[in-house]
Amino acid sequence: MKILVTGAAGFIGFHLSNKLLDLGHTVVGLDNFNNYYSVELKRSRHEILEKRSGYTGVEADVCDYNSLTSLFQTHQFDRVCHLAAQAGVRYSITHPFAYQKANSEGFLNILESCRHAKTPRLVFASSSSVYGGNKKLPFSETDPVDTPVSLYAATKKANELNAYTYTHLYGLQTVGLRFFTVYGPWGRPDMAMWLFTEAMLAGKSIMVFNNGEMRRDFTFVDDIIQGVVGSLFAEKLEPYEIFNIGNHRSEKLLDMIDALGQALGVTPKMEFFPLQPGDVPVTYADIGRIQSKCGYQPTTPISIGIPKFVEWYKGYMRIQAEGI
Repeated sequence: MKILVTGAAGFIGFHLSNKLLDLGHTVVGLDNFNNYYSVELKRSRHEILEKRSGYTGVEADVCDYNSLTSLFQTHQFDRVCHLAAQAGVRYSITHPFAYQKANSEGFLNILESCRHAKTPRLVFASSSSVYGGNKKLPFSETDPVDTPVSLYAATKKANELNAYTYTHLYGLQTVGLRFFTVYGPWGRPDMAMWLFTEAMLAGKSIMVFNNGEMRRDFTFVDDIIQGVVGSLFAEKLEPYEIFNIGNHRSEKLLDMIDALGQALGVTPKMEFFPLQPGDVPVTYADIGRIQSKCGYQPTTPISIGIPKFVEWYKGYMRIQAEGI
């Protein structure tokens, strides 16, 4: 198939594009290379993709509807996987317009492009953050998600509503994926795994919020990609689907920090702070729906995934230091 991946130079988009190419598909990867985090890291990911047969890179913004229209006219996509977005919960507190632009306007442009091109299936990134302060565990797709506690979460919930509307009005098949705390090689520098690693290796203290009383459903990127691929190609899906895509293990943040310290060979220094605005204390995915419909089965606990991230991080930083 010919597949459009937006956000192809991003963390999940890079891994997904590589996997789709491994499976023999043709991939068109779109990214605007914004500077929310290291553009150099994004360029490094994309350079790997551009060396592969079957890959075409496009530097454009999903907020530019004319560019999308031209792209969809040039290519007849069998699937679209929309991962491009303004990420980050805390950043949304201080930069609200970036989320309205990229996440709301950008997603509407994707929906319109898919509608006019009669794209058979659109898979898009939602987020576990839509569950807000939900106290019922694990989080299920049937739980109410009407009380987001960050603008980022609100834009993701709005994406789900807009997708449902386009499915209802125009028959566009849409599949929303609520990602749970993805980590692994080529990860994002703004996320805890990278930030903690960087600080620990420098002998600095790490900032631990909610006084350490946080739990996260840490999900290794290879497991995430298995689920995304399943959602792209699984048969007999409903016209509109929402899937949790996590590890079905809610780990204590302090256990993650301990595992990271062991992998790095250092003793973590910690400073404790209250829960931050927009944060939720616990995430925990019920993955029964995506298991039954897409054959999803995560296999990577943090005891295996964290050392893999550390190995990659050290290698990447060595290459950066040597200027290779």
